[in-house]
Amino acid sequence: MKHFILAAAFALLAQPVLAEDKVTLILDWFVNPDHAPIIVAQEKGFFKDEGLEVEIVAPADPSDPPKLVAAGKADYAISYQPQLHLQVHEGLPLRRVGTLVATPLNCLMVKADGPVQEIADLKGKKIGYSVSGVEEALVGQILASAGLTMNDIEMVNVNWSLSPALIAGQVDATIGAYRNFELTQMRLEGAEGKCFFVEEQGVPTYDELIFVANPDNLDRDRTLRLLRAVERGAQYMVNHPGEAWELFSATAPDLKDELNSEAWKETLPRFSQSPAALDQGRYARFEEFLHKAGLIDKVLPVSDLAVDVGAAQ
Repeated sequence: MKHFILAAAFALLAQPVLAEDKVTLILDWFVNPDHAPIIVAQEKGFFKDEGLEVEIVAPADPSDPPKLVAAGKADYAISYQPQLHLQVHEGLPLRRVGTLVATPLNCLMVKADGPVQEIADLKGKKIGYSVSGVEEALVGQILASAGLTMNDIEMVNVNWSLSPALIAGQVDATIGAYRNFELTQMRLEGAEGKCFFVEEQGVPTYDELIFVANPDNLDRDRTLRLLRAVERGAQYMVNHPGEAWELFSATAPDLKDELNSEAWKETLPRFSQSPAALDQGRYARFEEFLHKAGLIDKVLPVSDLAVDVGAAQ
């Protein structure tokens, strides 16, 4: 019996080790606390546990990740639900396959002691923005909540300098600022900000950060394994916030500053604890919202926008 056990053990050792599936995940921006469950999953070996070798790439241009996935040059990308709707209507072969940040982060930001204390105060004011399209639809809905229209304000493209433009008085408000970053950034620069949350002003709530893939070469099993690892990362962060922060912030020297430390705390409760789960109503409602705003010419079914990779086939 002893010889049989030894022989079996040697036979197992002689078996070739199965290669891990190599996948590429392109982030939407440089590594920051918005990506924490992914980085924690990498550092804790959760991807490896799922038989995956994940290459995490920060893009040179934040507009590139969805295009690279659509072109088959990357397996997955982190993107945004509002932009996904427009990209699918433009003909890009993309589907949402998972959720990273399950609440809006976008807000309309003003100076806490500035002239805009309520939405009605925006009449005759300037609103700074970075990317046209969805932002105008959000502003239009926010204004409508106070009986105003886009004719009552002036939109000003400030590129990516949202906080500096607001602090300098170039604009009276900004859209596109993230509540988990820009409010802290303003405080660190000596100014207090105030956010009007888009989902509290009549905008349908949505997933801020999502995983997108090309449906033409989607591997459901591999995607489920990827999302299981991310889920473990998110759960570890909730259960062990201190250890998770130390693990995350040790991956790059610039992550240990006050801005990232505060953003970590603000973002922690917003990560999806079930990244594979799909809220179909959320995508249907936002599609209707964009259609009503005139940004899309027809309403697509949710199946053209998002995939529930865990659903039975």
